[in-house]
Parts: sequence; structure tokens; C-alpha cells
Amino acid sequence: MSNKQKILIIEDEKTLLNAIAKKLEVENYQVQTALDGQEGLEKIEEDMPDLILLDILMPRVDGFGVLEKLNKNPKFSNIPVIIISNSGQPVEIERAMSLGVKDYLIKAEFDPQEVVIKVKNVLGKIENNNDKQSEKNTDAKNVLIIEDDQLLRSLCSKKLLMEGFNVDTAIDSQQGLDKIMKNKPDMILLDLVLPGMSGFEVLKIVKANPDKKIADIPVIILSNLGQESDIAKGKELGAVDYLIKATITTDEIVEKIKKILV
Repeated sequence: MSNKQKILIIEDEKTLLNAIAKKLEVENYQVQTALDGQEGLEKIEEDMPDLILLDILMPRVDGFGVLEKLNKNPKFSNIPVIIISNSGQPVEIERAMSLGVKDYLIKAEFDPQEVVIKVKNVLGKIENNNDKQSEKNTDAKNVLIIEDDQLLRSLCSKKLLMEGFNVDTAIDSQQGLDKIMKNKPDMILLDLVLPGMSGFEVLKIVKANPDKKIADIPVIILSNLGQESDIAKGKELGAVDYLIKATITTDEIVEKIKKILV
């Protein structure tokens, strides 16, 4: 019997599926493939994999359907899953994370080596470096992301780094405020529902700061709270924009930041 770790790729784009499979086989993984969710579920039943790479939009059973069925079955609920998707919408990411997904890959940024790194990371082969920041570019604008969702934080960080920004992150309101006061970033991307005080409170403290360099930092709110009263409150407290996670992609978030800073 083979001691190789087994990976199941459930993906309906054959070219992408074959490229991932070949790369993983070179890395000495045992790879199985399925072209839709139903076939994937059948293969999980036949030969339980160590990890699943899962597309979202597929025939018969989509990726969310696969995740829901895995979660309902104690035998399969602990199999780690990495999503492969065309969408980077925060609402999709959050739904996937709520169903136990370990990581997320965007097809538009497909890099076979990144797939290998993420697979090894999830399987415990290497340390998690998702939030590790590259060396700062002293000429670039500095963006602070205050967001407690690790995956969304990492996706936004990666996009901004690719566009030439320096990125720092905070996972709660107090850590965010400490970094604002110390580093005075050029832009703040701020979630509202955070551990500790709310994003509204953070925004209020920033805008009331006697140091004009802090008070004038542009703040974009990124939140699941989409009621008109929430949007109005954010604008009244001084946010330059209010983005709703359910209706925006990470590409659009970066474009909003670029329009303000570049």
C-alpha cells in the first residue's frame, strides 16, 4: 500500500485540473480527480482523501453542496478542504470558512507552486506564512487592514502587495489602534465587527485624534453590516467609503484603495 498522501481535486475545468494534478504528482502526492461535485462525493466515499481541492461552480453538485454533505457526515467532516474559485467575494469566502474550509485559491491568480505551498501548509508540512509580510518598499503607500477574518485579511494583503502597496494587518480593534498611532498608515481598511470595541468606535477615535496626520487618514469600511443606518453612520463618522462584503470582490476593494491613494 502506498504511503503517499492522497489528494482529491474536484474541478470541472480540465486544463486547470490536469495542471494541478501534474504539479502535485511531481511533489509525490497520490492524486485523484473528479469533474463535478457528485463524482467527487462518490470518490470520497470510495477512498477517503487526506485533502480536497474543491471548485465552487460545478455541474450536478456545486462546491458548497459538497461542503455541506461533508459536514453532515462525521466520517468525512474533518477532511481539510482548499477552495479553488473564480470569485474572491468576501461573502463567498466567509460562507466557505463557516463550512470549515482551510484556505482559498483564486483561479485568476493561479500559480501551481502556490497550490503546492498551500497543500503542504494545510497538511502540516510547512509553517503557515499567510500573514507574513514582504520587506517594505519605502516609496510605496502603507495600508493597514483591521480585519479578524484571517482568510479575507490574507487575500486583501496579497492583492495589495501585488499592486505595490506596503501592507500591515491587525486582527482586533486594540491592535489596530496601536498600529495606527505608532505607524500612521496612509490608508485604513476597517471591519466593523471586531473583537473588543467595534469598528465604529475605532473610526471615532481616529477622527477625533488631535494629531492631524492621524485624524486625516482615509478610512474605508469593509463590513457585513449593510443597512442604510450603518452606512450613514460610517459616513458621518468620517469614512471615505463603505463597502459591503456581500457585494464586492477583493479586486474591487483594491481599485477603491488605488483611486484614493494613487
